Amino acid sequence: MLVLLPPSETKRSGGAGEPLDLTRLALPQLLPERRVVVDALVKLSADTETAVRVLKLSARQHDDIARNAELKSAPTMAAVDRYTGVLFDALGADSLDAPARRWLGAHALIQSAPFGPIGALDPIPAYRLAAGTAVPGAPPLRRHWAAAASAALEALDAPFVLDLRSEAYVALAPLPATTPSAFVRVVTAAGDGTVRALNHFNKHAKGELVRALAQARPRIASRSGFVRWADAAGWAVRDAGGAGEVQLVV
Repeated sequence: MLVLLPPSETKRSGGAGEPLDLTRLALPQLLPERRVVVDALVKLSADTETAVRVLKLSARQHDDIARNAELKSAPTMAAVDRYTGVLFDALGADSLDAPARRWLGAHALIQSAPFGPIGALDPIPAYRLAAGTAVPGAPPLRRHWAAAASAALEALDAPFVLDLRSEAYVALAPLPATTPSAFVRVVTAAGDGTVRALNHFNKHAKGELVRALAQARPRIASRSGFVRWADAAGWAVRDAGGAGEVQLVV
């Protein structure tokens, strides 16, 4: 199976890895698209006033301009360690054992705005760029990424894809209709049986779910297989059938 994760707006600083090498990232066919966005983001950082406006930065976030300016020279760390926030804190990749981290490296991609889908263990620098940002010198990100990233995902020929991305990041790399997949929506059940979507707990539950998958390393090749595994592992998952969606009830 393949697991698709959203990125996080917040990232750890620093790193001990060599500077960004776009040729080392997963899905190497996306190298031309990656170069366009990285070059545009670095160029944008030379104009502080424009960068603040384009990236919608508060006064406390101006350090992110320097991060973007150093994209090509800053130290790197594994993407799954670089991202912080509710989902990645719940995933806690830095506390996983080596087999679990290897599983993430082989089975998880993170949908980033500047690099497209990247492997969980791909080395990346800290940066600031959200899915909906229009960067001068690059096409709108949705138009820039969608076709190329979708084709790259299709080329992986994964037997089953578990999609944990938010809708904004799904739009950057839509899964082909021919790819067997399930979009995960985290909900809570009311006493009358109705459900409603969650926000904070949505991210936390997704992080815990990916951690459980990395620790168990199950062989899952279908939506029904995922539902069976989740049920056996103590997760409340409902197959939404024709909607191409499963509901994770918390």
